[in-house]
Amino acid sequence: MENTYKILVINPGSTSTKIAVFSNSNNIMQTTIRHGAEVLSQYSSIAEQLSFRTSLIKEALRDNNIDLSCLDAVVGRGGLLKPLKGGTYRINERMIHDLTIGVQGQHASNLGGIIAKKIGDEIQKPSYIVDPVVVDEMEDIARITGIPEIKRTSIFHALNQKAVARCVSKELSKKYEELNLIIAHLGGGISVGAHKKGRVVDVNNALEGDGPFTPERAGEIPAEKLLKMFIYGDYSVPDIMKKLVGNGGLVAHLGTNDAKEIGKMIENGNKDAALIYKAMAYQIAKEIGSCAAVLKGAVDAVILTGGIAFDSRFTGWITEHVAFISKVIVYPGENEMQALTEGTLRVLQGEEDVKEYA
Repeated sequence: MENTYKILVINPGSTSTKIAVFSNSNNIMQTTIRHGAEVLSQYSSIAEQLSFRTSLIKEALRDNNIDLSCLDAVVGRGGLLKPLKGGTYRINERMIHDLTIGVQGQHASNLGGIIAKKIGDEIQKPSYIVDPVVVDEMEDIARITGIPEIKRTSIFHALNQKAVARCVSKELSKKYEELNLIIAHLGGGISVGAHKKGRVVDVNNALEGDGPFTPERAGEIPAEKLLKMFIYGDYSVPDIMKKLVGNGGLVAHLGTNDAKEIGKMIENGNKDAALIYKAMAYQIAKEIGSCAAVLKGAVDAVILTGGIAFDSRFTGWITEHVAFISKVIVYPGENEMQALTEGTLRVLQGEEDVKEYA
């Protein structure tokens, strides 16, 4: 008989903390705790928010009649750690140190592991992270650029990509490690990964400007023109950085990062909106094509996931370009809380060995 495990899931964002409790794969409670910008501004670093966010999580659990003593494990969203292989990791003191100092940068997701460890230790139960954004399984050849001092790095939507890969693999009656897949995560950031027998051997860096432009990121742009804009234009370094991440992409062209709003523009006859939105789909399709080359054409499926994948018009434009590569499967949404739970369950149920962060 299968054991039943109750798992607390913690997913911190910049102005909110999502929490959920699962009984095995069944979601029995979920809520989002909102944090006002004025309150968070009192803290000089992400790590200093630990006690504040932890107390709110405990309060929300009490309000939903969830006793901490009933939990079997706690899992947090993985943050900006050192590069590591995909999988489920036990949260150890080295990981806490690196999340606290921001070894690869400060981000609200860094708190996921820190809070999970704090609560887990209090109730003497294990704490984990699963497939953080720094999962790095790239082959050496994929890291090379034309400037020796600059290497391509792997930062992408590993949690959702890996979770969707496993779900689709089950639907295809195969193991993830048996398939070659191309997965495009379509959200505020866009990452397209070449999954070769269970490893993401190449992927665009969804944070640093690699790959297609997105709802709010510029993506790949001609380097010389960017340099001239910085040198000869009236722009500071922060101005340029904002153009690359935050104020680029659809926001720069159309004034919004909301795909639904852009859909309404197109329906109302806005030809410019249609062209820009189609251009984003076009660039995603090109990135999928490059992943097909990485996999030497041996592709079992192309998968479109993330929030924008709910837009059938947009996924249809991509499919028109890439259907010749392999069958296209649309798997919309992110399902991060479920993905964190499933990764924890694989360890608790003995299906996967827990990894140690070093």
